[in-house]
Amino acid sequence: MQQYTVKNDDNDSCCNSSPCSELASNPKSTETIGTNAKELTTEQENNIDKSQDTTATALQEPPTENINFTVIYNKQKISVNFALDGTVAELKIHLQKIISVPQAMQKVMFKGLAKDDQTLRNLGITKGAKVMIVGSKLDDVLAVSIPTKQDLIDEAVSAVSKEPLSQQKVHRKVLDKGIPEDVMPGILDSKEPLPEFPLAGMLNKSGGKVRLTFKLEQDQLWIGTKERTDKIPMNSIKGVHSEPIHDHPEYHIMAIQLGTTEASRYWIYWVPAQYISAIKDAILGKWCYF
Repeated sequence: MQQYTVKNDDNDSCCNSSPCSELASNPKSTETIGTNAKELTTEQENNIDKSQDTTATALQEPPTENINFTVIYNKQKISVNFALDGTVAELKIHLQKIISVPQAMQKVMFKGLAKDDQTLRNLGITKGAKVMIVGSKLDDVLAVSIPTKQDLIDEAVSAVSKEPLSQQKVHRKVLDKGIPEDVMPGILDSKEPLPEFPLAGMLNKSGGKVRLTFKLEQDQLWIGTKERTDKIPMNSIKGVHSEPIHDHPEYHIMAIQLGTTEASRYWIYWVPAQYISAIKDAILGKWCYF
C-alpha cells in the first residue's frame, strides 16, 4: 500500500510569513529602508550632476591661447601679448591704454584693413608678426588749434561781455587776413544739404587751409589740412557751435568740440552759411546740437 506524504501548508506559511510579520509589526523598518534607498539615489544623482557640470565647464572654458607679436605705430615698435581668439575690437581697447589713441580712431592693418569682429586667428597673425596701427591722438588733432594762455584770457573776457565770436580778438587774428581766394560761395538765409564733394577753402585757428569730408557711411568726419587728414568718429564729437561772421554773415565761425573742455574746440573759419544746419545734423543728429 502506497503511503503519501502530506505537505504541511501551515508550517510553510508560518515560516514564510515570519519576515513579513516582522516587517508588518515594525513599519519604521520599511520606512528606513525606503529612506535609505532614496538618499542613495539622490546622492548618486548629485554625483552625476557634479560630474556633468565639471565636464560642461571644461568644455565651455578652454584655456586661453596667447600670442606675442609686434605693433608698429608712428615708427614705434611695441611688443604685445594678446589672446589669439581675441577680436580686433578688443585689441583696440587694449592698445588704447598703450598708445593713447582712442579705440574709435584706430585702424588695424594686417594684410589689409582688419574688421572689428575678426579674431587674430582669423587674420592669420602668428608669433612675431608685425601689425600696423593707424590713428591720431586727440592732442595731435588739436595741435593746430591749441589756444595760448592769452587766447584763453581773451576768450574768457569775451564770454563775460558776450562779445560775438567774430569780434573777439582771438578770432580776429584769422578773420583780418580776409576771405580766402578759394573759399566756397556762401549763401545767406539758405539751408542746403551737404554736397557730395568736400567743403574746402576754409581756415583753421593757425590760418592754415582746412577741408571737411563727411563720410556718412563710415560715421566719420575727415578734417584735412596740408599736412594731414584726421578721421574723427562722429560719435566722439561732443558738440558743434557756430556764429555768423558779423561783417560777412553768409559765412560762419564754427567750433567742433572734440573733448570736454573749451580748449578742445577745433575752430574753423569761413564756413558757408547754407551748410551749417546740414553739418550739425550730420555730426550730431537733428535737435541734438547747440
